[in-house]
Amino acid sequence: MTAIATISDPQRMDATSNAPNAMAEQVYLRIKQDIFNFLLCPGDRFAELAIAAHYGVSRTPMRDALFRLQREGYLEVGFRRGWKVLPVNFDQLDQLYDLRIVLELAAIERIQHVEGGQAAIDALRAIWCVPEDQRESDPATMFEMDEDFHRRLVAAIGNNEMLRVHNDVTERIRIMRRLDFLKPKRTSATYEEHSTLLELLTRNRHAEAAILLRAHITQSKLEVRKITLSMLADARNQKLAFVS
Repeated sequence: MTAIATISDPQRMDATSNAPNAMAEQVYLRIKQDIFNFLLCPGDRFAELAIAAHYGVSRTPMRDALFRLQREGYLEVGFRRGWKVLPVNFDQLDQLYDLRIVLELAAIERIQHVEGGQAAIDALRAIWCVPEDQRESDPATMFEMDEDFHRRLVAAIGNNEMLRVHNDVTERIRIMRRLDFLKPKRTSATYEEHSTLLELLTRNRHAEAAILLRAHITQSKLEVRKITLSMLADARNQKLAFVS
């Protein structure tokens, strides 16, 4: 079993809440965040009682949270083997990236034909079409900005079902995509590609914008393919050093 000490030292769960569902929600979000932050990495194992003690909650809300994460594809549990963070499934990631491409291509095709579409593009241009000395450099902030960019493209067309699916895809690939932004070259490339895409959309050059968007997401998918377990371990060590 991986020692529970490999997880961050999070604050204890709020003991003032008497609602089991609220407690389960809190611990669910905390464990998921530790997975996203590589404090629980693919392949890590832990015992149910040990993790409940670590987070300062009783077994019932902990089990609710763990089984919810299992249903969502983050964890697996085995008889007498405890819980395990699921290994990376690159074939599934490829399929999720392909679905993301379909959704975002549909969004940029329609964005200027809906009310508020150009306003959404202009708002994004104010963030991404900026001089180099005004660009964000922090990898964690850049990652959040990139997610927000792609989400706002889809949200702009007003199709809530498309946005719901896109949000689900985004969350399911989030763990691996974070590693992509540890590389400085990806940060600078993201600014260049986003700003170029927005300029093309503003000039109604949708065919070129579609080509760029597909290449942009495909490159991200290829970068994910390069990720190894050693890189995951490095990311966890970096995060632990930062937290402490």
